[in-house]
Amino acid sequence: MNMESRYERGFAKLREIDGEAGERVVQSLADIAPDFARYLIEFPLGDVYSRPGLDLKSREIAVVAALTALGNAAPQLKVHIQGALNVGVTRTEIVETIMQMAVYAGFPAALNGLTAAKEVFSSPARHRG
Repeated sequence: MNMESRYERGFAKLREIDGEAGERVVQSLADIAPDFARYLIEFPLGDVYSRPGLDLKSREIAVVAALTALGNAAPQLKVHIQGALNVGVTRTEIVETIMQMAVYAGFPAALNGLTAAKEVFSSPARHRG
C-alpha cells in the first residue's frame, strides 16, 4: 500500500463516519501538526477501520466502550458517539455500552461517558442516527 491510497481510503472512511465534523478535526491540526493529522487518517481510518471483519457500527460501539473506559477522553468520546449515531448505532445501544463499562472501568468512567452522551444527544448538531 502506498501512503496516498492509505490516506484516500482513510479520508473516505472519515467522511462516512463523521462527515464534516471529522474533517474539521483534521483541519484544526493543519497549522500545528499536519503530519499528525495525516497519521490520524492513514493508520486508524485507512488501515484499521477499513479492514474487513467488523462493520462500522460494531467498530464504533467498540470505540465508545474503549474511550469510556479510559475515562479521560471526553472530547474524543463525543466525536465517536456522534460517529456511532451516524453509522446506525441507536441511543439505547450507546447508553447500554457506556453503562456496561461501569463493570470494567468503574462508575466514575461510566458517569463521565453518560454525561458525554447526554451532551451529544442534546446537541443541535445533525444526527443521521
